[in-house]
Amino acid sequence: MKRRGLLALGAAAVVALTVTAVAAAAVNFHNVTFTDNGTTLTVSGKLSGLGNADVTVNLSATATPTATCTNKGGTQAPGQNPATVNVTGSEAIPASEIKNGTVSFSVTTQEPAQPTAQQAGCPNGNWTAQITDLAFTSFTVSVFQNGMLVATFNG
Repeated sequence: MKRRGLLALGAAAVVALTVTAVAAAAVNFHNVTFTDNGTTLTVSGKLSGLGNADVTVNLSATATPTATCTNKGGTQAPGQNPATVNVTGSEAIPASEIKNGTVSFSVTTQEPAQPTAQQAGCPNGNWTAQITDLAFTSFTVSVFQNGMLVATFNG
């Protein structure tokens, strides 16, 4: 009798996990917009089809930087523009903000790490380099709920 009870409990757990996975597959993006803020990227929109649990929205973006080199006298010169950079951001949304399976999000990447003078192509190590702009080439929004990836959006 105990064995049947354990088997039934195990089967119920498998059904519960399957239902969660099926429900998670129905998450959709709506009205997605992106804003190039110069050295950061903001992606906003609405999610529908969510369950009643906390949500984490992660943003990762790839960009080509524009860098400026500055000497100790304050003279600026364009750098050679270092290789592509990746920047990320994240937004945590508590379950209490989800209404009827729907919630709005807006996530912004962090500023990029500044390159060394050598990485930016400055004339020598006495110059300092600064990324002044990022030309974003792609981004991915990943949505997690209950520790599971439930939706992605590529732009």
